[in-house]
Amino acid sequence: MIDLLRRYPLPVIVLAQLFGTSLWFSINGVWLSLSRELGLTEMDLGRLTLAVQAGFIAGTLTIAVTGLADRFGASRIFAVSSLLGAVVNGGFVFVAHLPPLDFVLRFATGLCLAGIYPLGMKMVIAWTPKYSGAALAWLVGMLTLGTASPHLLRGATFGMPWELPLLVASVLALVGGGMVSVLGDGPHLPQSSGPVPLSQGLAALRIPRFRAVAGGYFGHMWELYAFWTLVPLLAGRELERLGMAQGFVPWLAFAIIGIGAAGCIGGGRLSRTRGSEWVARVALTVSGLLCLVYPLMSALSPVLLVALLLVWGLAVVADSPQFSALAAATAPRESIGSSLAVMNAVGFGLTLPAIWLTSALWNELEVWVALLLVPGPVFGLWSLARGKTSAHSV
Repeated sequence: MIDLLRRYPLPVIVLAQLFGTSLWFSINGVWLSLSRELGLTEMDLGRLTLAVQAGFIAGTLTIAVTGLADRFGASRIFAVSSLLGAVVNGGFVFVAHLPPLDFVLRFATGLCLAGIYPLGMKMVIAWTPKYSGAALAWLVGMLTLGTASPHLLRGATFGMPWELPLLVASVLALVGGGMVSVLGDGPHLPQSSGPVPLSQGLAALRIPRFRAVAGGYFGHMWELYAFWTLVPLLAGRELERLGMAQGFVPWLAFAIIGIGAAGCIGGGRLSRTRGSEWVARVALTVSGLLCLVYPLMSALSPVLLVALLLVWGLAVVADSPQFSALAAATAPRESIGSSLAVMNAVGFGLTLPAIWLTSALWNELEVWVALLLVPGPVFGLWSLARGKTSAHSV
């Protein structure tokens, strides 16, 4: 069994990533039932989603500045994080009605995810260094499917207690951690460099090209997680207009988010011929236009709007692996890891106000909250264009 897993390391890692990241939006998938039973609001949804994001940011920065990922094997951290994440995610079932304990456990879930997603990236490099660019597209694709999986679980268990999909997500995380534990760290693991000063990660921002790529990534992140948070609400609105039962909401939400995996993988293929920047620019343009156009078309046929949501879900994350690839190519070779860690931490930090604003204003604005996402793609495209101009002027 061990030999079989090590013969196909990339499928093992991406499948473990899929299982582990199912913890990320686990409560979002059951939100309609959870809110109806406990009387929670969309603002509560935003608060608990923010808790996960804040925990992930804190965990990522801790790993970056302490060198934990270099002191211990990546597979070991991944496995332990999956185990702890499964426990705290399952524990939410018992404290969902007890603020602030509900917030604390979701924050802890985010901390654990910091040991799953970034360490999965490191393992990809350790096992497939020659194909890390294409592999990264698969990895982000699995993160996207992992994000969507709670909606699939909720759809498959509709009518059952809302606790069941959360517990299934915890079991999946345990399985993913076990797979990675058996696989091991890989033969090409980068050498340990010990603790990394934060200033070393910030040094890349002095490079104009890196700043341009980072700016594009920051704009992308402003939109991405806020959109994913809104998906069940947007899907519910269109299904209600179609006269369909709310039991179809999780299935449609899964389709809208999950189709992003195809966007990542397709974008990875296109990047081989058109380049990563071209893919990132097109994806950011399409998703940005939909932020603007969707509310303006909100009175049109719900069938058309569902189609637009699917296109939005496809484009909104397709640029993510390409920004990572561009950043890795432009960061100083001696501090790639710390540069990416800082970029990721800032990017996820920007998701906090975006999620808070869109969740808090949904009741008043409904679909018009999408306009609050427009500045992200606009800034990202401006940053990429500015970086290209600077490159030509040198």
